Amino acid sequence: MSVKALKFLIILNIALAAGWSHAVTAEENWQEFKGEHFIVYFIQDQKFAKDALDKAEVYYRNIASDLGYARYTDFWLWDKRVKIYIYPDHPSFIKATGQPQWSQGIAEYRKKQIVSYAWSKDFLESLLPHEIAHLVFRDFVGFKGQIPLWLDEGVAQREEEARRQIVKAAAKNFFEKDLLLSMKDMMEINLDDFKEIGRIYIRATRTKKGESGVLFLSAENIISTYYLEAASLVSFLIEKYGSDSFAYFCRELRDGKSLEDAFRAAYTTYIKDIEELDLKWRQYLEEG
Repeated sequence: MSVKALKFLIILNIALAAGWSHAVTAEENWQEFKGEHFIVYFIQDQKFAKDALDKAEVYYRNIASDLGYARYTDFWLWDKRVKIYIYPDHPSFIKATGQPQWSQGIAEYRKKQIVSYAWSKDFLESLLPHEIAHLVFRDFVGFKGQIPLWLDEGVAQREEEARRQIVKAAAKNFFEKDLLLSMKDMMEINLDDFKEIGRIYIRATRTKKGESGVLFLSAENIISTYYLEAASLVSFLIEKYGSDSFAYFCRELRDGKSLEDAFRAAYTTYIKDIEELDLKWRQYLEEG
């Protein structure tokens, strides 16, 4: 499977809105459905909105369980419910939010809002669990700890449950063909640096035999590979060592521990640093 064939796996066109704020206007005539943890606002397409609410509640329970999240008595309840705004179509979403034409949705994590439009199956099965996972994870670990991007994005990618087996197979294929980015790149690269579409970038890799190598990749290939590896790394940690250990690891990061100290605390004799994570993860891919 080529990197280009993986393009459909990754939600790259979601604006992660750090400073963005969604303004609700009266003329939009919002209707609403209220659930235990979510409020869905919609203008038309009542069935789609109800489906979104039902699936959001299911995703919340599954994601919180998968991540080992200890549920607080008032977590996402009453006035703390997450708000989901669904515009009737893509043009109305773009007009209301001022987002670029390629945008299909926005997640505003600090205000617990998800904004998109009624774009059928892909919203319900991909974007929605992806963004809910980001929200649950960030509520868990906060914004102050040493949280690598691969961990945050890996959690969100993993929670697109319908694609887990595809990701697992693709990661093994990349391992077999020596196409994986190095762990150093996974820790350090800034994806915003890869904007020149026609340029070929040279990146380091480690072959399945443990030898050093180089990759010649386009910007699209680097980004797609990064997200694939992020999803695979998180799946490895949860599947191999369980949700409880993963939750402990995340709590250590939340409480200010370094990445390596968090590994040592949560995975004791199994993983003590990034190099050992890389080794154990590659063994997991090889056993596949």
